[in-house]
Amino acid sequence: MKQSVHVLAILSLILVLLAACSSGGNAPSERTPNNDSAIEDNGTGNEEIVELSLFINHSWYPVREWSGSIAEEITKRTGVKLNVTVAADGEQLPLMIASGDLPDMVFTVREPRLENPDMSYPWNELIEEYAPDFQLDQARVAVNTAPDGNFYTVLNAFATPEEWEQNPYALGNDGNPGIAVRQDIMDELGIASIETIDEFMAALEQVRNQYPDMVPLTMDIEWISQYFKMQFGIPPHSSWYEQNGQLKHVNTHPSMLDYYKFMNRLYRNGYILAENFTYSNDQIDDEYATTGRAFAHSHTVSVANADMAKAATQGHDLTFTMLPSTLTDEAYNLSTGTGFSGVYITKNNQNPEKSIEFLQFLASEEGKELVMFGIEGEHWNWHEDGYPEFHYDVNDAEYVNSEGLKWWYLYSDAIVEGLRGYVPGTQTTKALQEIKEITDYNPSIGMIKLQDGTNEKVIFDKIDEMVVNEEIKIYLAESEAAAEQAYQNMMRLAEDIGLNELESWATEEYQKVQELFE
Repeated sequence: MKQSVHVLAILSLILVLLAACSSGGNAPSERTPNNDSAIEDNGTGNEEIVELSLFINHSWYPVREWSGSIAEEITKRTGVKLNVTVAADGEQLPLMIASGDLPDMVFTVREPRLENPDMSYPWNELIEEYAPDFQLDQARVAVNTAPDGNFYTVLNAFATPEEWEQNPYALGNDGNPGIAVRQDIMDELGIASIETIDEFMAALEQVRNQYPDMVPLTMDIEWISQYFKMQFGIPPHSSWYEQNGQLKHVNTHPSMLDYYKFMNRLYRNGYILAENFTYSNDQIDDEYATTGRAFAHSHTVSVANADMAKAATQGHDLTFTMLPSTLTDEAYNLSTGTGFSGVYITKNNQNPEKSIEFLQFLASEEGKELVMFGIEGEHWNWHEDGYPEFHYDVNDAEYVNSEGLKWWYLYSDAIVEGLRGYVPGTQTTKALQEIKEITDYNPSIGMIKLQDGTNEKVIFDKIDEMVVNEEIKIYLAESEAAAEQAYQNMMRLAEDIGLNELESWATEEYQKVQELFE
């Protein structure tokens, strides 16, 4: 009997060892290794992939499916796969909202119609219930808070003033103004450099005299005012500026008349063409610059590199140099950005818990760097000075799109986006560094939102339309006195429309939103 017991014990031990070998030393898995719907959860266990539907409300979006190395890596780290639909046009989302036929998540600019608890889950409630360690700073909560006190999304492309200050290599983006000039023409004229607005005007005069067939300055139709407003201390991107705690319409800025006189002088001196103010598209100025028919080209901070690249494809050997971003002591830039787009978790969402956890990962440093830079060690590495060095050309759209780099910024911030644009030694980076030095950051101004159907919105739109029609009279006035008179007439029309009422409303709203940051 004793021998039988030993034999049974040995047989049992052999069976246990065989079972252990077949399972790799672990307990048998409840799913088969070939189950494509399952992933390994960072080595902590097994988790089923959750598929969520996402509607991207940007018809221009270049990435239209959840593919590429970045999407695959996000799925590996989160257990989430997205079924993506990109908007066909601007009418699709409103129709979906009206019918209630919404996906699990919507990525869009701020959408008030989705900011109510019948349409979307408030992020603050989901965080409290499912992700209590998902910490958001007060500034982000403030800029995204809806009128009912909840926040239903967090917009990407935002950073606090403190974050901008703490990250010297995080710059702005191509949405900043710049002017490129022909370096080869400057060399021929003996112009060593252009450092001031007077030197720029002198260079334009030399070009007009020495190259009569060349337009001294051509301007992108969408970027006529920004660079020169910045030189006169006027916020180039904002409809408002602050004066003694009050919000004022930008056209009332103390330096606005000086700006208009300067632009009028450019026209009267023959440095710009009258038709430049009425170009039918934004390619005409490019053609002047890239075919050698213009000396200076006003557009964005990347205009020099863009012009040289376009000229080369056309067989023209032209060299362009960026002007300094600051030609005057008054140069000033104001950033009022509160973000670009964010994710709304709709009430149709079948897994709000997994959705908020997915967004929490994207909001982490690991998630933001993965989305914006790529896989560390494969796509990029940190430079010892504190900025990412890329192993690919960040401007290679075909590669970036195929890998899924950058475009899954469903939650991101302006710092990682700004770091992505830092390329030492380039003209664009130098221009952005110069602009950052003169930039103030005030998201409170960006929170002043005009709602459709309100009296304030009607006044604002009427003033905006009137300015478009009237300021061309200032630009093309026959004398400085006539330009000043045209400006005064424009401002009287603004007051008749309701400028003072609009500014009173804006100041009251401004004071309210500032309380959210306290």
